[in-house]
Amino acid sequence: MNLLATTSVVAVSSYALLSAIYRSMQTLNALRTQIPSPTDDASETGPLPSVDVIVPCFNEDPRTLSACLESIASQDYEGQVRVYVVDDGSENRRYLCPVQDAYTDDPRFNFMWLGKNVGKRKAQIAALRRSSGDLVLNVDSDSTIAVDVVTKLVRKMQNPAVGAVMGQLTASNRSGTWLTRLIDMEYWLACNEERLAEARFGAVLCCCGPCAMYRRSALDLVLHEYETQYFRGKPSDFGEDRHLTILMLAAGFRTEYVPDAIAATVVPDRLVPYLRQQLRWARSTFRDTALALPLLPRLDFYITLDIVGQNLLPLLLGVSILTALAQIALTSELPWPTALIIASMTMVRCSLAAFRARQLRFLAFALHKPISMFLLLPVKVYALCTLSNSDWLSRKSANMPDSGEGQASTPRQSARLDATGHSGIAPSMGETATRAHAFDVDGT
Repeated sequence: MNLLATTSVVAVSSYALLSAIYRSMQTLNALRTQIPSPTDDASETGPLPSVDVIVPCFNEDPRTLSACLESIASQDYEGQVRVYVVDDGSENRRYLCPVQDAYTDDPRFNFMWLGKNVGKRKAQIAALRRSSGDLVLNVDSDSTIAVDVVTKLVRKMQNPAVGAVMGQLTASNRSGTWLTRLIDMEYWLACNEERLAEARFGAVLCCCGPCAMYRRSALDLVLHEYETQYFRGKPSDFGEDRHLTILMLAAGFRTEYVPDAIAATVVPDRLVPYLRQQLRWARSTFRDTALALPLLPRLDFYITLDIVGQNLLPLLLGVSILTALAQIALTSELPWPTALIIASMTMVRCSLAAFRARQLRFLAFALHKPISMFLLLPVKVYALCTLSNSDWLSRKSANMPDSGEGQASTPRQSARLDATGHSGIAPSMGETATRAHAFDVDGT
């Protein structure tokens, strides 16, 4: 065996060993995580905490935003709920106005119009400074939440040690393309392997934006750091979810995951938007991993293993692939050990996911492995080499209705989720338009 072949075998063996240890620990901790029953926290007495729901939107499709707000309006929570919809300088604002009109008579809804586009973080902060609820729920404008999400997240927040909690994410457009089907499975794995295992130790490392609730008193402690995040002297304009979660952990709060609080979000249906999203997330992960390192001594050892696994496994996989390709190019020999080890580990993971989810479709998640190896790995390398940049992260262009320019009204839509978290959005025609409270806020 020549030096190149030996290097290839050592690299893939190291990858296999670390992956086996990490994934085994992850699965065991996920299975051991205690999921409370609806009656576990029933002993709470007194008034229910008030909840402010913040929905930042920029160039959102009016139909998508309407579905999002309908799902919030349909919540079964018995406490007080107020909703703050923040338009972040959208170019299609005149098409969004009918969506506001549908909620004009609903006193729970408040609309804020920023004078210019300032980014999701500052849009959230603008709403935080106008609101005063005990708890804050962030919902992305392209997401819908099941009717019991607020109730279930509030139940978890009854523990005063919890500063943030997230629900389970699914792809609302799962049936759209082969890519959206893979992303939906990727979300299930991220939530029910990674997040569920982290939740056993109260240290979920990223409470995702489509459905994340925070304690107001905890937010007040970290709001200045959140607002003024810099990286290498430049203001940070992405990675809000992970950064805010790490700040919660740094402030001494637990961060949790509630798997039966279902939120469905629109995911990219084409490769280029998907890779842009992954680039943004990779940069955020690398940046905030450094912020999380000082916290590790006071967290469980598994969280250290989790961070090592998330960051070192792609590196070892990349080295394995590079040495395998070099072996093919220079010696014309096929690197069978590398191929067999990667293939077998992929099928073991997919089979275990299919068993846990009771869904055979997870066997098809093996098709995501080539994307991970040959597209996502280069994106992560590029992200690591360009941490200070915000290029390749262009905001999406304005979404206009397909027809009916300047429409006087927009149909309200039903956005209830089925048991798997996928929405059956159907227009409900002829509903009376309503009036909502609106603020005109300067974006600066």
